[in-house]
Amino acid sequence: MEQIGAIVEADIRKLSHDPFELLTRMIQPAIWLLIFGQAMAKTKAVPTGSLSYLDYIAPGILAQSILFIAIFYGIALIWERDMGILHKILVTPAPRSILVIGRALAAGIRGLSQIFIIYVISLFLGIHIRFDLTALLGVVVTVMLGGAIFSTFSLIIAAIVKKRERFMGIGQVLTMPLFFASNALYPIEMMPDWLKTLSKINPLTYQVNALRNFMITGSSTVYELANDFAVCILAFLILVVIATKIYPKILY
Repeated sequence: MEQIGAIVEADIRKLSHDPFELLTRMIQPAIWLLIFGQAMAKTKAVPTGSLSYLDYIAPGILAQSILFIAIFYGIALIWERDMGILHKILVTPAPRSILVIGRALAAGIRGLSQIFIIYVISLFLGIHIRFDLTALLGVVVTVMLGGAIFSTFSLIIAAIVKKRERFMGIGQVLTMPLFFASNALYPIEMMPDWLKTLSKINPLTYQVNALRNFMITGSSTVYELANDFAVCILAFLILVVIATKIYPKILY
């Protein structure tokens, strides 16, 4: 835990020197809710049951924000390799898995700022947000888990491609399919069969499910939430194993 804490602390210190990054990250979810969300709500083209469209997509936009932050997290790994920082980290006695988990936890903490902006905009738009302690804790845990999943996926990509320019191109290619192949903007029932299959293996779908239940409806069963968290935790563990194996390869 001490080693993980050191990795997290180093990452948060970098963020404290550049708080402007947090402000820029808040612009995108604001645009999605204020422009796209309100426009689509007027059309009433997407069946969302008893929920208004804005209520339906608010958790999806939060999940999207975490995805977009975490998926480009690997570029910091490439930057540290180019600066010689990563060489020093890898010669420490800390197990590689600790380095991966520490970065994943740091990415999850970075994503917590998005909760604030989504909740503020939701209140402004009249979205029915739950504020009980259990719901808030559930949102925090889900956001951190989502950030951990996609930042670890990002580290794997960075270790494979090794170039910043190539990584940026691949990151941009991956974000949109992951986002649209989930239930963030529309129910899975509306999708064609092939897209339904993709959505069922997409961790973002389960993250959105959990966020929607904690933030809005409060009507999920314990089984549904357990299923969402089980899939997300399994995905994270698999990615940690893969990332631990290939993490040092970014040096070569």
